[in-house]
Amino acid sequence: MSRINSNVPALIARANLGRAEQDLGLRLERLSTGLRINRGKDDPAGIIVSNRLGNEINGLQQAIKNSERASSVISTAEASLAEVNDLLNSIKALVVEAANTGATSNEERAANQLQIDSAIESITRISNSASFGGLKLLNGSLDYVVSGLDPSAIAKASIPSVNLTGKSSLQVDVQTVASAQTGRLYLRGDYATPLGNGVIQSSVTLEIAGPKGVQVIEILSGQPFAAVVAGINQFKDVTGISASLNNGNAASGVVFSSIGYGSQEFVSVKRLGGPSGGGFFQTYRLADGQSVPAAAAIPALVTAGTLIPANRDEGRDVFAIVNGALGTGRGLNISLTNSNTLSLDLLLDATFATTNGSNTTFNITGGGALYQLGGDINSSQQVFLSLPSIAASRLGGTLVNGALAFLDSVRSGGDNDLNSRNFADASRIIQSSIDEISVLRGRLGALERNTLETNQRAVSTAIENLSASQSVIRDADFAFETSALSRSQILSSAATSALQLANQQSQNVLSLLRQ
Repeated sequence: MSRINSNVPALIARANLGRAEQDLGLRLERLSTGLRINRGKDDPAGIIVSNRLGNEINGLQQAIKNSERASSVISTAEASLAEVNDLLNSIKALVVEAANTGATSNEERAANQLQIDSAIESITRISNSASFGGLKLLNGSLDYVVSGLDPSAIAKASIPSVNLTGKSSLQVDVQTVASAQTGRLYLRGDYATPLGNGVIQSSVTLEIAGPKGVQVIEILSGQPFAAVVAGINQFKDVTGISASLNNGNAASGVVFSSIGYGSQEFVSVKRLGGPSGGGFFQTYRLADGQSVPAAAAIPALVTAGTLIPANRDEGRDVFAIVNGALGTGRGLNISLTNSNTLSLDLLLDATFATTNGSNTTFNITGGGALYQLGGDINSSQQVFLSLPSIAASRLGGTLVNGALAFLDSVRSGGDNDLNSRNFADASRIIQSSIDEISVLRGRLGALERNTLETNQRAVSTAIENLSASQSVIRDADFAFETSALSRSQILSSAATSALQLANQQSQNVLSLLRQ
């Protein structure tokens, strides 16, 4: 039937033409932008995932930049530390030269002291001037701030890293569970005959050995124990062994002990030449914390096996619980390593460390340096680090006669300058300073090599994989889109022709009117 009010074929052709032109526009848009998803309606789920991937990629790209910047900071600090290390080595050489008093004049020693003073001033100047983009690196501004530290319990605290995320401070609880001990041997003094108590009964030759060296001492018959103690103590700088009268009473015997604490310390007292002429001489190992009472109780202790014969004894390291974790002991030092929460090194006071169950508490109230190495801001993707001050007044803290001494004590007028002739103490302080700088350089080097560089490689790989995933979701497939474009062009042309024919078909009705 022929109708003119509703040209259905034309409507169908127009609808198909509209769809073809819409598809053609979509193909042209994708080919011009290179993206399959240009707006939410293209792929609602795909645009959500794509945007999330894009956010992750942007965060990881910034993480790489952060790692590179952190590496630059560490390289800058490490270069300054290398200079300080060279200065410390030169100071050490000058002290060793000055100790050669038999071949060094007072004028030469004074000249050495001037060089030492200049080097120490240079170290402090480097500490104050080392910076990166206006950020001071080695003046202590990037060190952790500690409050409430009891010097009678903790002589020195070094905190390499602590996680303060989400809190303004961290309380640190320290409790000793195994006391530090020296190596100790005991010599009885209760020999009434033939020469009496507290006296060497017959001449003996002793080999006194300790962590510093060995010394052979000959002791004549009849010498009082007080003289024996004095003779051994005059070589304690050579052997690392000291002696004292037990309970201050010669009749109670003599205690030989290592000067230092810890498992690396030991005391050895051997009688040379066999028991002939010195059979009375027998030393006993003292257990940790064991003391020997008055002379009258000694035979019973020997009979009961409480005193065990021995000619060598080792010390013991201190062990302590730090915030619920067992710290590693080395002499009077406690170390705790947990990069995600808390890492610290503590030098304990000798009285505190040699008492089981000792407790102390201090607080870390801020400071330190934080490096953001991941795309998300959380502690698992952050590194916490301290850069302590390397000024001469902070460097080389060493216990000298029970008190901390630092590098500035070696400068002119200090307790350990060359005029004081305390060459051994000065050398120990300088060596401790060298060790501190070396440890700091090693820690920074390990961070740069094992954390920053590996982080850059891992993040770069993650970016590659995420970018590939995002490309699969969002980028246009040009081969497919060009094929679809050709199809759309053909359909558009065909629909246009069909619409034209449909419009012309209605004109055939006029032929009926002409007849």
